[in-house]
Amino acid sequence: MDLKLKDKRALVTGSSRGLGYAAALALAKEGCQVAINGRDEVKIKSTAEKLSKETGTQVIGSAGDVSLPDVPEKLVQQTAEAFGGLDILITNAGGPPPGTIDSLDDAAWQKGIDVCLMAHVRLIKAALPYLRKSQAASILTVTSYSVKQPIANLLLSNSIRSATIGLTKTLALELGKEGIRVNSILPGWTKTERVTELMTARAKANNTTVEEEAKRQASESPFGRMADPEEFANAAVFMVSPAASYITGVMLSVDGGMYKGTI
Repeated sequence: MDLKLKDKRALVTGSSRGLGYAAALALAKEGCQVAINGRDEVKIKSTAEKLSKETGTQVIGSAGDVSLPDVPEKLVQQTAEAFGGLDILITNAGGPPPGTIDSLDDAAWQKGIDVCLMAHVRLIKAALPYLRKSQAASILTVTSYSVKQPIANLLLSNSIRSATIGLTKTLALELGKEGIRVNSILPGWTKTERVTELMTARAKANNTTVEEEAKRQASESPFGRMADPEEFANAAVFMVSPAASYITGVMLSVDGGMYKGTI
């Protein structure tokens, strides 16, 4: 299937590693011009050079922490200036730390809101003037299957990401008349650096090993394993592509069946 992504212009935030990196790589392989983002300027520039060399397409790297109020607009402007516009926005950011109601203070909650909600809001607001000029405009928020099935000790993620789902669905309804599609992917446990960090925290709390915790978590999927980042990326690339032109307002679980509900 031709996804019709060649020469489309995309910004993928939180893409120096993990799910964002996998999505950026997959888009570049499809012929997209891609802007990637991370907090470490040296790392994001070298990662962009690596992707460009590997895929043969234009990839630029823009440094910045998307949880800070002034960074999203800067990233969008840099992307639009480099590519002459913007067609695709994938809003992704690192997750908040684990914790419970007793262990998380107001500062942790505010930081979680900035990372898991306001980063999406600010990026989308900054991108809309450019997306409105595109003939294939698409927004994809990256959230978590925890919005459907809360994950123990991840109170911030469980709570705040649900607001991003509300944002996504509402914008799909608001922006559909302008031809702008808005969807979300709800990834399950995937073999990324962040998941390794969470498994390490669990192992410390439970006096076990990282391997034991990862095996226990993987057993919740009927497949008996966690996802590879490429499996998330394949779904993401389809969702933002013109091939998915009649799909909007969808919250797509890519979780290997870990979510046990029926709706």
